[in-house]
Amino acid sequence: MASNPVGYLILTSTPPENIRGVATRVEELGFGECWVAEDYFGYDGLMACDQVLGATKDIKVGLGIISSVVRHPAVTAMAISTLSRSYPGRFTPGIGHGVPAWTSQMGLTTKSPITSITEVVNGVRDLLAGDEVTREGRYFSFDKVKLWHPATEEVPILTGVVGPKSLELSGRIADGTVVSVLAGPNYLKDAQTHIAKGLAESGRTSHLLPTFAIAAIGEDRATARASVAPTIAFYIETMVHSPLVTVNPFGSEIIALVEEGGADLLAANMKDEWIDEFAIAGTADDVAAGIQRLLDAGASSVILTFDPATAMEQLEQVSTLVLPTFAN
Repeated sequence: MASNPVGYLILTSTPPENIRGVATRVEELGFGECWVAEDYFGYDGLMACDQVLGATKDIKVGLGIISSVVRHPAVTAMAISTLSRSYPGRFTPGIGHGVPAWTSQMGLTTKSPITSITEVVNGVRDLLAGDEVTREGRYFSFDKVKLWHPATEEVPILTGVVGPKSLELSGRIADGTVVSVLAGPNYLKDAQTHIAKGLAESGRTSHLLPTFAIAAIGEDRATARASVAPTIAFYIETMVHSPLVTVNPFGSEIIALVEEGGADLLAANMKDEWIDEFAIAGTADDVAAGIQRLLDAGASSVILTFDPATAMEQLEQVSTLVLPTFAN
């Protein structure tokens, strides 16, 4: 199987009918992982995973992430088991809290996201193991629920969380954490201190950290780096008080710009130091160095995402100019 620690995220702006073709090309180009998301209301994440797995042969496929509240854990477990049994050793699912703005549109916002994700991860894990589950939870209940077709192998269950308490929980109950875009070396190092507390409590000794990264590659360094500034600013505006931003020594300066003029002002005043922390952009050497920074900071793999308008062209360039550096 492919072992390159560099992967690609198929954005949810991708039309569903194009997913298979993109996935096939990602594997042909030598990327080690292919991830899909479930942003509400784009493509369905679990169905997209089935398409990617069916269109490829060996590449690892990740789901980053589904919200814990949009499906009952029994339904989630049933889907995970189906994909795991159909494509052994290749599927890594991630479960998160969900973006509050989206879950509130469906009337699914919970008062205690940590409780809901705990109930889901524990329920899914028990059902995948073949257990019959009966329990009354705060958000999800089970009455003699047992999968007809439980997993035939151990499936790694990852969470997609950001804050300190949730990261500690992830270390305690999950096999890894899907790390959000905007996560630079500063955030990765800080996140691991919280994850380590959960690992110590649970006795777990390993924890995957696939890390998503906004990326751009080009012969002209300045152009490539300028191209990611609006995307960085967009994401920061939506998560401006998140640890992804505040853990950085320049976090207060960024917050002040966003509060004064939003994403546009931030993009116009984007500093090189901030680009290096929040994205991977520049020449092939810059991109390789950016990937290595994240790996050195603890990422188990680095999952790139590009501007959809030029994504396939940039994938080709990364394959030729960057991937050989990380081939195992």
